[in-house]
Parts: sequence; structure tokens; C-alpha cells
Amino acid sequence: MYTYNNNYYTATMRETTERGALCGNAQADVCIIGAGLAGLSTAWELVSRGQSVVLLDAGRVAWGASGRNGGFVLQGWSEGLSSIERRCGKPTAAALFKLSLEGVDIVRDMITHHQFPGCTPTPGKLSVVRYEDGDNLQRMRDKMAADFDFHLEYLDRQAVREKLKTDRYFQALRDSHGFHFHPLNYCLGLALLIEGSGGKIHERSPMISVESRNGRHRVITDQGTVDCAHVVYCCGGYGGPEFGKLRRAFLPIATYAVLTEHLGDRLAEAVRTTDAVGDNRRASDYYRVVEGDRLLWGGRITTRNLQDEKRLGQLLTQDILDVYPQLRGIRIDKAWSGLMGYARHKMPHIGPLGQGLWTCTSFGGHGMNTAPIGGRVIAEAICGETDRYRLFDAYGLEWNGGPLGPAAAQTVYAGLKMMDMFQERRSQHRATHKN
Repeated sequence: MYTYNNNYYTATMRETTERGALCGNAQADVCIIGAGLAGLSTAWELVSRGQSVVLLDAGRVAWGASGRNGGFVLQGWSEGLSSIERRCGKPTAAALFKLSLEGVDIVRDMITHHQFPGCTPTPGKLSVVRYEDGDNLQRMRDKMAADFDFHLEYLDRQAVREKLKTDRYFQALRDSHGFHFHPLNYCLGLALLIEGSGGKIHERSPMISVESRNGRHRVITDQGTVDCAHVVYCCGGYGGPEFGKLRRAFLPIATYAVLTEHLGDRLAEAVRTTDAVGDNRRASDYYRVVEGDRLLWGGRITTRNLQDEKRLGQLLTQDILDVYPQLRGIRIDKAWSGLMGYARHKMPHIGPLGQGLWTCTSFGGHGMNTAPIGGRVIAEAICGETDRYRLFDAYGLEWNGGPLGPAAAQTVYAGLKMMDMFQERRSQHRATHKN
């Protein structure tokens, strides 16, 4: 469970050495639990401010969702902006959107400034719709420009089909600010940077418990302890009951990805863009071209983590052929899964849990920009620089439903899929009669 699984990213990752487990007693200003993107980002923000940091992980650096996701670094949050506006008001929604853009810029700037190898950032993302919705997309484009000073490009059906050779898609919005990249290599580069600045990282060191007394904390593992002033929980979808009330506030949701064989000239029969692509369904297909002629394709979500590579390959091949039937006969080289931590409100848990106790987690579905800015916000709070974490006050630790939570989430997802299918079929019916 706690090792790197067989996927595209581990097959192409930069060299990394295994880090030793925590043994004995360590002292630090801050102990961070979880060495995924959130934990690494928080650690870097802290060590760059002169704080001493010990970072613990039950497995390896970025072995979970942080190192095996779609690799999209985009504006926004898992929760939609309109829902954020309704819950928090327009000024807070605008501030949160600005934070999400800052998160994109953090990742881009880190790659450029520190010359992280093997990240290969590629600009652009197409958000496509699977039914006729051009008027709404243009209204969204105009609203984003007017309310958030964020500019998206609208593509009509013809423009979309010049890039994506399928009748499944209608219109699209293009985000030129975002990009896609190799997330595992980014995390491995970040880990080396942290260690080069004095931070300590211990792998295979699961937290067992945290004892708090007189404003200080002791983090206990099976072989050692860390005495510190602050603890930051960055557990993601793999956190267990040892995380207490935090674990009861998110659901582990599984998502899946495959890597096709080298397609050569066949790729141009389907995809003629280097932009990442995602559709507008509740559990969308998302994909991008890697190594020039392979598709890295992800999609589907479940509350039960399927790990049968052959079955995953078959399921996602069906999804690929549903969009691009001209690729029939392609072979899947790798298939893998990952667990994301989702809160019921679909926003991350960023903020204080008690004196000197912090959380920076639950980035499910949209973590590659939001985890880095979450880490910065928490570091600013610990160092007394800002209280930007207060922007998340409306999003607390809502109960995840306990043992019934996964079943309820799966039922909701099934209903949303039915709505997606209905909208698609209605649009296709209209298009057929129009012609």
C-alpha cells in the first residue's frame, strides 16, 4: 500500500533515493504529516521563512494521489465559483479565485526558478461540453472577464472539431493560463529543495497519534517522536482513523487513469492539440498527450478503489472509444488508480484545528494549484504574516456521513451521471432533427 505503484509517472520519474524512517526524538518548529503536494508545499513555504520542519509520510514522497493524477494545473477549486459566491458572497469568492490563480503561478514559478527536471509543463486546457451549450459558455466567458478579470477563449463547434475529431463535443472554453505537467517529478524536485534548505523528510513513518500539552505537541510514530510548536495535517485521501475528526470530514474517492501505447500517426486521427482536455460531466473524462503520441486518459470516480489493472484498462478503453471510435484496437500499456480526499462541500480544509494544530487537506479533484496555495496560506498563518486562511471560514469540518457516506456519495454520483446522459441525448436528438 505504501509504495509507488506501476504507472506512467513512476516509469518516467527522476531518480530518487529512499529516505529513512524517523528513529528517536526530533525537535522542530513544525511537524507536517503527509508528504504529498500539500505537505511538501507547506514545508517549502515554512523552511523558506526560516522555520525548522520535519515532514513525515506513511509511504514515500508523493506516492499517493499527488504523484499519479492527471497533471492539470488550473485555476479554480473543485467547487464551482457560482456555488462559492452563493455561500460566501462575491468579495470572498473573488478573493478565493485570486488565490487559486496564485496557486497556478506558484507551481509555474517554482519549475522555472529552480529548474526542476522532468516536469515538462505544457500550456493550455480545453473545457469541452458534450451537448449544445454555446450561449451559456459565452455568458460564462463574459462573466469571468467582468467579475474576475480572467479571460477565456470561446471555441465554437467547428473550432473544437478541428482540434478534437469527435462528434461527442460541441463547444469549448480554452484556459491559456493553466498548464499540464509531470506531478511526481515536481514533488520530487520540491522534496530535494526542502532538504537542501534544512528540512527533514522521513518516509515509512506513519503518524500513530499526537499528544498536546502546554501549547506544545508531540507527534508519535512507531519508532520515534517529534516535539514541535505546530502540527500540520496533510493526509489526503489515504488518511486513516488516527486523524480523528478530520478523517470524519472527508471521503476517500477513487479515480482512474490509463496510458495508451504509442499511437504514432493514429493520434492525429483523434487529437490535434497539445492542450489538456476535460469535459463538463460530473465525473468527466480528462486527458492529454504525453511523449508526443500517447494518451494519458483519466476518468470515472467510485467510493471503492478498483485496483484490477486489466479491468481498469477495459473500462477506460470503452471511455476512449466512446469519444474516439476511430482508435479502435488500441492497446493500454498502464492502468492505475488513486484516492482523493473530498469534503462534502468540495472545498479543501485549510485552517486551524486548535492551538498550534492546522489542516491543509481535502483537495480532491483540483489539487495541483490549490494544495500549493493552501501550503502558503498555512505557512503565512504560522509565521504571523497574514490571516488569509479566514477566507475558508465558511468551509469547516462537515461530517462525511460515517459508514453510510460512501454509499450516499455513490448514489448521488449515479444520479448525476443520469442527468449527464439525459442532457447529452436531448442535445443529440435536437441536432439530429435540426439536420
